[in-house]
Amino acid sequence: MAEKNFFEPKQSLNIKGKLIDLSTPKVMGILNITPDSFYSNSRTKTIDEALSKAEQFLNEGATFIDIGGYSSRPGAKDISEAEETDRLVPVVESLTAAFPEAVISIDTFRAKVAEETILAGAHIINDIASGDMDDKMFETVARLQVPYMMMHMQGTPQNMQQNPVYNNVLLEVIDYLAEKVAALRALHVHDVIIDPGFGFGKTIAHNYELLNQMEAFKIFKLPILVGFSRKGMIYKTLGNTAADALNGTTVLNTIALQKGAGILRVHDVKEAVECVRLVGMLNG
Repeated sequence: MAEKNFFEPKQSLNIKGKLIDLSTPKVMGILNITPDSFYSNSRTKTIDEALSKAEQFLNEGATFIDIGGYSSRPGAKDISEAEETDRLVPVVESLTAAFPEAVISIDTFRAKVAEETILAGAHIINDIASGDMDDKMFETVARLQVPYMMMHMQGTPQNMQQNPVYNNVLLEVIDYLAEKVAALRALHVHDVIIDPGFGFGKTIAHNYELLNQMEAFKIFKLPILVGFSRKGMIYKTLGNTAADALNGTTVLNTIALQKGAGILRVHDVKEAVECVRLVGMLNG
């Protein structure tokens, strides 16, 4: 039995004692508490707007609500830890009060922000920097014993798209994630989700090379999160804008599901849920 468990992919997350089954892919709705996220329709300016959008996401079938208070778009303005916390905590408290069954992840690379929002009622940490931008992040996640989503990014949001270079993008991303997974396992972090980091420190060609070979990430036997939603790899390729990139997002989500994605992080929940349902029909 132990051998079987070792070789089978992990297909559940423990959310404060409640198991979320990932054998069927799940959808994560993006809730930006920022004035400068790259897709303007994703921004919320008030708690009431955030509650309304969260309710919409849940009604459309989202399993997770991912709340961010720090824009990670290329060249984004840096904000203080205090400002990020002040943006996030009131929204987390309001969401947990209004929707107590909702599963909330926090998009932050700062350990203190992560801890404050978990104490306010959030459940998961979604770190674009995999601990590289705060050396206390791993120990904080281990102490809190919450699921941890970690992403590959070359550089920082401020400089990541300034000529990213790789000798072999797939092998370098896998090596990076393998090192991080080993460090987390040594700290007894039990629920880890990996994210190849589409659009973060990668050219358009790098992004499509990673997507084309995405099955390689199954080597980790861990859930895989992908985030293509309305990104430049879509609209720059098609010659349109983020506002016009829903169809392209659905195409890439479909491909990723067929290659093993377990979580789709999106701005448009209804369409992603439909994508999961239709691709699921291929698997019986």
